[in-house]
Amino acid sequence: MKIGSIDLGYRPVTLAPMEDVTDRSFRILCREAGAAMVTTEFVSSDGLVRDVDKTIAKMHTLEEEAPVAVQIYGNIPEAMVKAAVMASHAKELAGGHGADVVDINFGCPVSKIAGRGAGSGMMREPDKMVAITKAIVEAVDCPVTVKTRLGWDEGSKIIVELAERLQDCGISALTIHGRTRCQMYKGEADWTLIGEVKNNPRMCIPIIGNGDINSPAKALEAFERYGVDGIMVGRASFGHPWIFTEIRHFLDTGEELPPMSVSDRVALAKRHFELSLKYKGPVTGIYEMRRHLSCYFKGLRDFKSTRIRLVTSMDPEEILSTLDYVAERWGGEAPEAASVYEFIS
Repeated sequence: MKIGSIDLGYRPVTLAPMEDVTDRSFRILCREAGAAMVTTEFVSSDGLVRDVDKTIAKMHTLEEEAPVAVQIYGNIPEAMVKAAVMASHAKELAGGHGADVVDINFGCPVSKIAGRGAGSGMMREPDKMVAITKAIVEAVDCPVTVKTRLGWDEGSKIIVELAERLQDCGISALTIHGRTRCQMYKGEADWTLIGEVKNNPRMCIPIIGNGDINSPAKALEAFERYGVDGIMVGRASFGHPWIFTEIRHFLDTGEELPPMSVSDRVALAKRHFELSLKYKGPVTGIYEMRRHLSCYFKGLRDFKSTRIRLVTSMDPEEILSTLDYVAERWGGEAPEAASVYEFIS
């Protein structure tokens, strides 16, 4: 599968953008685990236009992440176009590797974004969505992709027609989450319409499916039953970046890997923690690692008091020594794979 000239290989598995999750350290781990492409956290077009330092910093990427997409969101056409141009020049503005792809967020359902007409809020204004997309494609030199949903609600699932219109704007790929905005993340993702988009004879760009891919078996079903070109994994990677290794191995060999041992999880968590400290400093790095550390060891018995220590300490050495204790106390265990996904239900 190709996005422009970027070859992601056969049946690629990519990392979804997630605010406060897919920062630089997590993206590196997911790429190392086998994610074919990663995407930044949401970058506000308004923040970029106002030259907000924190927003610009979100566009900083590294060579080891490539290929990487910078995702922008907003609902003001002029600001979105300017932000897309800035994102396409992320290397000059934010340093590092820059952006291989500019991705447009028309899918985020959270109220603070969709409620003001951005993200999946744009599903209520498809004409405006198409106009913004067309203007962005015309304004930048790198490939442009779109991530969106089935529609605003059950009565307005417009994705089949909308996909054609977005393709006609010149985008290089389309990612579809199999829920409406009103569903948020509740219920099961509906892949039937994703499959309908993919099997529409008018569609010629890659279609990437997203929603409830939380196991190698579901990944294979997405490819074989619905025919998508690629899949995107979101919440199931949270605290479980090695899911990309598991899925890639299963797709390539038909065999499932054994669950990762606690000792190996500790080693990965320590590497993640050290990267977080390196890129964000001791205070922010610790605060933002807490959500990950609480999930790395999901499913371990009698773990509550140790988890509390991991997510309340502000001392890096204490956190590392607690992780060493986890390896010593539970090192021989490998929680059942199903328990890893409890946090996304």
